[in-house]
Amino acid sequence: MYVIDMSTLKKEGEFGSKAWGEACASAAVKILETADIPDDFEWAFTECYTHPPARLMEGGREKAGYYIIVKDGKVWGGDGEPEEALAIRGFHIRARWAALCNQSGAFYGKEGGRKRGEGERAMREAIEKYVGCKNPYSEEQPSEMWWPDTVSGPLMAGSEEGNGLHNIAATMQIQSPEFADWPVTEMRVPIFDEMNDEQKKDFIKLLAIDM
Repeated sequence: MYVIDMSTLKKEGEFGSKAWGEACASAAVKILETADIPDDFEWAFTECYTHPPARLMEGGREKAGYYIIVKDGKVWGGDGEPEEALAIRGFHIRARWAALCNQSGAFYGKEGGRKRGEGERAMREAIEKYVGCKNPYSEEQPSEMWWPDTVSGPLMAGSEEGNGLHNIAATMQIQSPEFADWPVTEMRVPIFDEMNDEQKKDFIKLLAIDM
């Protein structure tokens, strides 16, 4: 029996939305609170999605993303990318919203993760060829990533059976309208080479790539 019962989850919001991020953080906190983590262990997680649609930033929200902090024997998290979390060694990611959005709603274990990675590489290479430069939508990362077994074990537990933080997050994710009619892989990665000219232009704009 896993900490999170997948049958109890519901759709919370789009990828990167406040409601969805808070629900992801809450699930992660619940998992880590039941894990055997030493009181002196410190770790933090942040995912910040840059260039999100304006609709996700309503109400004065400053950043699209969520965080988790493990410190002093306690675990907490929530919306945003606070400096308190970034100051702690951990797993900190910044990525353009459109580069991750749709495929984050796919369900998978190790093999599916490999397929997602292949699709994302193909997407990047096709876009590089289209715009004529390398890594046109890359973001500078806050720090070197640290994903120790102390936290990765509990958070990834059951991923081959459909559980684990990624699949929990995917279960709670609502489809974003921009991707509804675009060609995608089995793992929901946009297939840039199969898009028509208008779709390609729309995706480039969504990725905030300057042409």
